[in-house]
Amino acid sequence: MVGTSVRVNYERGNSVAYGKQHGWLKRSSSANVCISIPDELVMTPAAESSTVIDMTGEQKGTVLVTGGAGYIGSHTVVSLLEAGYGVVALDNFTNSVNSAKNESVALKRVEEITGRKVHFYRCDLLDKDAVERIFKAHRIDSVIHFAALKAVGESMTNPLLYYKNNMIGMINLLEVMDSLGIYKMVFSSSCTVYGEPERLPITEENPTGNVTNVYGRTKYFIEEMLKDAVRADPKWNIIALRYFNPVGAHKSGRIGEDPTKQFTNLMPYISQVAIGKKDVLTIFGNDYDTPDGTGVRDYVHVMDLASGHVAALHKLDQEHLGLKMYNLGTGKGISVMELIQTFERVNKVKIPYVIQERRAGDISSMYANATLAEKELGWKAVHSVDEMCEDFWRWQTMNPNGYKTEQANGHH
Repeated sequence: MVGTSVRVNYERGNSVAYGKQHGWLKRSSSANVCISIPDELVMTPAAESSTVIDMTGEQKGTVLVTGGAGYIGSHTVVSLLEAGYGVVALDNFTNSVNSAKNESVALKRVEEITGRKVHFYRCDLLDKDAVERIFKAHRIDSVIHFAALKAVGESMTNPLLYYKNNMIGMINLLEVMDSLGIYKMVFSSSCTVYGEPERLPITEENPTGNVTNVYGRTKYFIEEMLKDAVRADPKWNIIALRYFNPVGAHKSGRIGEDPTKQFTNLMPYISQVAIGKKDVLTIFGNDYDTPDGTGVRDYVHVMDLASGHVAALHKLDQEHLGLKMYNLGTGKGISVMELIQTFERVNKVKIPYVIQERRAGDISSMYANATLAEKELGWKAVHSVDEMCEDFWRWQTMNPNGYKTEQANGHH
């Protein structure tokens, strides 16, 4: 029988509901197989139960997480599983690391951390047919959409790649969801939609659209697209989370940020210098109108962001919002210099640095007013800057080559 070859990762008897339904005995070993599924089976809903029962006895649905193998995606999957949701994840490994077996190294570790199974598919959102097959192989209740190209510098040199990937990927996702009657989504937006802010801290009422880079424009255009989609069809129930600067790692040190491209984020760069992989940190600009002349940002711990996505999903489960935007940040600005000094103090390391000219498109200060998320989602950032630095350094020292060590050895 001709069929579609997909990788299926499963653990027998993982969830009570799932195990009973399939008559499987409880066992701890997991099986990873690559099988060919007949198209007629793939294209009809599988018998998989979307009902997962959490510790409180409350029933939670199954969430499709796009970009689930990435930095924020993998940490959010931990929080989703711990909150009792079932997770199906897809990723094309543009911004994440795959093992020799084409699995996500990060998500295998997420399974270790949580003791729960993640159904993973290697898939690109530009392949709409493949996306549809994944939806039809599972009973998806809602989507958290992370998958996007995200490097500001690269977006300026290759704008069409960013427009094609980020926007058409989203259109394909929305069309498949619509065709299957799935209307709940949490969208990973960004504080870049605000451009250079006229006033601080930034509330959700700040104007958007005057964006300084192509990456940010794709997020802005997608937000506008979502507004139009919701206007045209009120069945949509979407939260767009505009988050500020994600840093840190899971406290276990097992998962963290492992950039596959040139380092563009500050903390991985600081960490690479501290561990001796880079000689010196480059600070772009020390003549900004800020207390010490270096750029000020709102750094938020990645596990706080992860809990923000779970809070947003919970809100969509409880209430129909149409489309709502929320800032996720700490509400406190930290300068580049302050972050370096905190990292040095907390981790007892030295970070040599050099000052260079400002980069085009960089802005001086940006930090959130996140009171709306606290009021309406019951969410608040709880991790300190000290913890962000400590957790990231633990990840870096435990994984000096990121996930690539396992990739090279073919482990999982």
